[in-house]
Amino acid sequence: MKQKTESNAQTPSDLLTELRALVSDAEKMMGDSITEHSEDAISALRTRFDAAQERMGELYEGARKKVVAGAKYTDETIRANPYQSLAIAAGVGLLVGVLLGRRSK
Repeated sequence: MKQKTESNAQTPSDLLTELRALVSDAEKMMGDSITEHSEDAISALRTRFDAAQERMGELYEGARKKVVAGAKYTDETIRANPYQSLAIAAGVGLLVGVLLGRRSK
């Protein structure tokens, strides 16, 4: 079984790849007969799972902070320019209404 001692999975795709490998290793281990090395293999899988779970939590926190910052920026912009924001919202609503109206004919 391949074991990573240090993983630098920083992107969601890297994390998903690592989780798929972890699941594959777990399925392979479940298919094999119980041996004297099973406890070591389970320990290694648990360590990899815990590390992946920690990185997933870090990715979640980073994404949450970016979303909150974007929402605050949007709120400040709308409050600073209420009439322009209202005009843009009305324009987008009109455009969507026209497009949906053309589709239904």
